[in-house]
Amino acid sequence: MTTRPAAGTGANPATTPATGPAADRRALASAHPPGTPDPAASGLRADRVSRTAGGTLVLDGVSLTLAPGTVTGLLGPNGSGKSTLLRLLAGVLAPDSGVVTLDGDPLGALGRRTVARRLATVEQQADTQTDLTVADVVRLGRVPHRRAWTPPSAADETAVRSALARTGLADRARQPWRTLSGGERQRVQIARALAQEPRELLLDEPTNHLDIQHQLDLLALVAELRLTAVVALHDLNLAAMHCDRLVVLARGRVVASGTPGEVLTEELIAEVYRVRSVVTRPEPDGPPHIRFLGTVPGPAAAGREA
Repeated sequence: MTTRPAAGTGANPATTPATGPAADRRALASAHPPGTPDPAASGLRADRVSRTAGGTLVLDGVSLTLAPGTVTGLLGPNGSGKSTLLRLLAGVLAPDSGVVTLDGDPLGALGRRTVARRLATVEQQADTQTDLTVADVVRLGRVPHRRAWTPPSAADETAVRSALARTGLADRARQPWRTLSGGERQRVQIARALAQEPRELLLDEPTNHLDIQHQLDLLALVAELRLTAVVALHDLNLAAMHCDRLVVLARGRVVASGTPGEVLTEELIAEVYRVRSVVTRPEPDGPPHIRFLGTVPGPAAAGREA
């Protein structure tokens, strides 16, 4: 397999010309006036983090640097460590070694409220046993900004209305949560995350259980938000279409990182996923497209859940 620059090494993230929204976001993120702080030195970072669960090494020295305003896709087979890495980035889990930092400060040294005002997460599925409206669910995103037992402020309600509008849910504000489809619920969860007014957004396989239209709509929405987003995905074509950079994990290690065109090669797909494929570019400057041909004999690259 061709060696790829590991995440966080400072390698140039784009070595091939590209156009479109993803390329525009990469250009904005990489351009900063001389004498100003390098954006890569701030924001959310993981530095050689490792994590063991049940005596099994789940993550092994993973580093990740996120360019502001870009979407990074986390790829890899089941058990490769994607969900564990997202939980470390969110502060839900602590690394056994290494450190996750937010603007240079170790995440573990920051209060949960401070972290929640900066980071928002969207899980694979969300449910509630309480009869809530769409607006009620979105208001939960304002909890980090309010004192206990205080009613929502004017600023809270403004943030909720803005989040509903940005996700196309303004006309659903009073609709009961339980009446929504799976795709609509995921959109509400993104609105709830936006109401937190975060700078970083973490999503763990948000397209699971959604039909094709809702998968495309949801990832297009994430790409349009202009937040620093990390999204774990299984669908390589969706990742190629909507992510600026990709990080591929296998057995808890980073095995490739870069733009979709750099990372998604037939060689890597065969080695990591044990699948034969043909990778083409329907448009010269567009994202790669993967057509799967069948499995490759031999053991999978990862075989445990994480």
